[in-house]
Amino acid sequence: MAVFAIVLLLVAAYLLGSIPTGYVIARWLKGIDIRQYGSGGTGATNVLRTVGKKAAIAVLIFDLLKGTLAVLLVTALWPRVLGLAPEPSLVSALQPWITMLAGLLAILGHSKSVWINFTGGKSAASGLGVLLGLAWPAALGATAAFGVTLALSRIVSLGSMAAALMAVILMVVMGQPLPYVVLVIVGATYVILRHRSNIDRLLAGTEPRLGQQSSNHGS
Repeated sequence: MAVFAIVLLLVAAYLLGSIPTGYVIARWLKGIDIRQYGSGGTGATNVLRTVGKKAAIAVLIFDLLKGTLAVLLVTALWPRVLGLAPEPSLVSALQPWITMLAGLLAILGHSKSVWINFTGGKSAASGLGVLLGLAWPAALGATAAFGVTLALSRIVSLGSMAAALMAVILMVVMGQPLPYVVLVIVGATYVILRHRSNIDRLLAGTEPRLGQQSSNHGS
């Protein structure tokens, strides 16, 4: 029964991450499929360019929350899981690793949502939400890295990648548990890989800046 409960927790984490906030809000406010506009992503940046500032803020907040809830769900329900285990002391040691899996599934769910044919965004906001649930000081540091990079460059994708790298550095420096460090390393790598097209445009000098419309796929 404990194994079944753990599987349910992981499925719930994926489903939380896969809620396509940007897609739903764009449908609700403008009756459009956000995937057919701008970058084709469902994240806050594409919503900002396509729908507007208020909608983008709502998407950003919800995407943060779903990442945070995915990892906090494990913490909140773990006592119940232990109650179902024949050897609670053995299962107890698994919590950080199950939290790691839940965080990764939430990040994956954002970019590969089961509700919209396994499409989605680039997982930066949901990844930050996961980090917030794990270690809020590291999340604040990553947010600061994003803010400084954005202020200097006005390029959202560059800020997102800077935040991902800063998250890894901070988790290591802070001496966080190994499963959490692994989660952030894998999550940051995934977020950066999701920005491959942005990296190509950054190298070519064609990546759009904040407030600038783009005829090709932006962040």
